[in-house]
Amino acid sequence: MLSYPVTSVLTQVFNLAKLNDWCKNARMIKREIFDIVLRRLAQFDSVALVGPRQVGKTTLAREIAAEVGQKARYLDLESPSDRQLLDDPDSYFSLYSDHLIILDEVQRTPEIFQVLRGQIDQRRRMKEGGKFLILGSASMDLLRQSSESLAGRISYVEMRPLTFREITSDGQNRASNEQNLIDGLWLKGGFPESYMRLDEEASLQWRLDFIQTYLERDIPQFGLQVTTDQLARFWRMLANDQGELFNAQRFARSLGVSGHTISRYLDILEKLLLVRTLQPWSVNTGKRLVKSPRPFVRDSGILHALLHLQTSDALRSHAVSGKSWEGYVIENLISASSSKARPYFYRTGAGAEADLVLEFAPGQCWAIEVKLSSAPTVDRGFHNAADDIAAVRRILVYKGKERFPMRGGIEAMPLLDAMNEVSDAVRA
Repeated sequence: MLSYPVTSVLTQVFNLAKLNDWCKNARMIKREIFDIVLRRLAQFDSVALVGPRQVGKTTLAREIAAEVGQKARYLDLESPSDRQLLDDPDSYFSLYSDHLIILDEVQRTPEIFQVLRGQIDQRRRMKEGGKFLILGSASMDLLRQSSESLAGRISYVEMRPLTFREITSDGQNRASNEQNLIDGLWLKGGFPESYMRLDEEASLQWRLDFIQTYLERDIPQFGLQVTTDQLARFWRMLANDQGELFNAQRFARSLGVSGHTISRYLDILEKLLLVRTLQPWSVNTGKRLVKSPRPFVRDSGILHALLHLQTSDALRSHAVSGKSWEGYVIENLISASSSKARPYFYRTGAGAEADLVLEFAPGQCWAIEVKLSSAPTVDRGFHNAADDIAAVRRILVYKGKERFPMRGGIEAMPLLDAMNEVSDAVRA
């Protein structure tokens, strides 16, 4: 029998050096939303932090609890023992009236919202200062269906997957390592468990399991009556159609269901924050405008899992690569805007087109073009689109490192620069 040093075997099997790097990096990534949630808690009696499962809500909430210290209580409402603590929720909340109470996966107990209303009003009268942080794996709209009683008492914050700016926030090795970072995040997506896995196969498997869990467990838990197999097929079809104009009837014919059912499938994936439907920008320009929306699978890693794209080479050679990059850039720019700019696209029947329009205020629109190429060009259609909407800035986001001017007042820049520009604009 052959004998090997234990450390050598472990290093070979688990690659401990890389595992240590993984753990270090996992701790180093600071989520930009952390400070936003703290500010909201200072301003409001309750804050709802919403986002899909596994996006990092629980980790963030525990970090906030650690910041607060002993005046914080965390309850996981998927845990029977924690739900038992709320057998008499009024008494429990009154016992900790001066605490920050964190309720995770609140969609499991929608009846709790009525109790929260009374507790918030009581804390206001008694000036007890306690707060509620509510975590939910659904959209604001879906949560609001259960939380109407909290109108005027709650602020909603959406937590998104990791962004490119977050993984480069330490500023290290930007020049030499930025391309590797951007390719890794683009391929694996921004769910921390997927992005942090060093092995591409393991990352893909995590995402495939994530998709399956949503279909088999999470969607039924929300009470959404839907045929799982049909929804799975629809989700995959959306992935193949990433960023294209939506035609419900075409999907309906392929799946053998009604157009109404297709619209409902899309609505479900939107409410679960898994798909974004980019609406056309519309104003009285006198142009014949395209009116169909453009759906995007929001997380690029989930998109690639739906298409079974495991490696960067497989992604680059796939027909969806351009639209995948476009969706990845759009999500990162929307995240940088902190929901303070309205996102649209623009397209006319005559061929004027802008991939993304960010409306910061009436009459304050940016026209943004997205190119996968490292040597991009811009056609006349983008110039026409920017003219039509009277864009105050014209930006080309491309897969390169340098920032430079182009004809027609266009500013070409890498993604990180564009994110910083958007972030600065909403703070101005």
